[in-house]
Parts: sequence; C-alpha cells; structure tokens
Amino acid sequence: MGPRARLPGAVVNRYGAPAWHLAALIVCYAVALYVFTRIISAGIVLGFVVWFAGAVILHDFIVLPLYSLADTGLQRGLRRRPPVNYVRVPAALSVLLLLIWFPLILRSSEYYYRAATGLSTEPYLLRWVLVTCALFAGSAIVYAVRRRSRR
Repeated sequence: MGPRARLPGAVVNRYGAPAWHLAALIVCYAVALYVFTRIISAGIVLGFVVWFAGAVILHDFIVLPLYSLADTGLQRGLRRRPPVNYVRVPAALSVLLLLIWFPLILRSSEYYYRAATGLSTEPYLLRWVLVTCALFAGSAIVYAVRRRSRR
C-alpha cells in the first residue's frame, strides 16, 4: 500500500472525525462566507452585528435559562423512565415555527402582508396550533408504539 491509499485514514486520525464531517464543516464555512459577503455588499454590517449580538444575548441570558428550567421541571415531574424527548422534540419544533413565523401568527405584520400579497394573516395562528397539535400527537403515537413494542 502506498501513501495515497492511507491518506483518508491519516486524515481521519489527524482530524479526529469521519471525512464527511470535515466536508460538511467546509460546506458550512463556505455558506457562512457567502452570507457574510452578501451582508457586506448590502452595506448592513453594523445592523447585522447589532442584531446578532442581541440574538446571542437574548438566547444565552434569557431563553436558555427558561427552557433549561422547563426541561428540568419536566424531568422531575415524570417519575418513571421519563419520555422527555417525546415532549422536547415537538415543543422545540413548535417554538422554532413560532419564532420564524411570529409576525404572521401574532398578526403584527397584517398591514404589510396584505399590501404585499393581498391576503390576510388570520389563518396563520390556527395553522400553527394545528401543526403543534399534530407534532405532539405524532410524538405521542411514536411513544405509544415504542412502549408497546418493548412489552
């Protein structure tokens, strides 16, 4: 075996993770660099830095302690072998959807949305509630099936 045949193994040993991990990391850095070039070309660097710093502070000092506290309470509230992930996943997805679509769900952008599309933001709250119910129902079904199959 020549040195070229051993190269992937050497890369894995030196890097400490599989080669696909390194490739994914390079792709992520390339996307981040592209986004940063778009921010610079749009001339909104200061606004982006302020927004990003605010998001970091909001997450690390307010949101993280809140959901950590909620998770701890959930784990303590469930006595036997807690099915915590069956609650965490749908709750996290629901909150993520709310964070992404909150101007439409809470109808705070009704005027601009109607001006841009001619449609109302009224259905978004009901749709978000239905998606949240479907996420929790699906999680409950998966939990029930897995629990039943273990018996």
